[in-house]
Amino acid sequence: MSGSASSLTLHAGEDYIELYKVLKVEGMTGDGAEAKRVIAEGMVLVNGEVETRKRKKLVAGDSVTFNGETVQILAG
Repeated sequence: MSGSASSLTLHAGEDYIELYKVLKVEGMTGDGAEAKRVIAEGMVLVNGEVETRKRKKLVAGDSVTFNGETVQILAG
């Protein structure tokens, strides 16, 4: 299984970003509603573990994996 990896850098002053927003802004899902649905269905991993909380606060060092793509959260 081949996947791709990318990174998302938090803006200056931001301590975290919510999980569904990562999927949305990185284009991993078509929109926020789809992001929330796939999270609720247990299809998203955070740091290698299934995460079902849509508004889970992600901080620098966290990683999100969905549909063969991984995004690493970086400090701003």
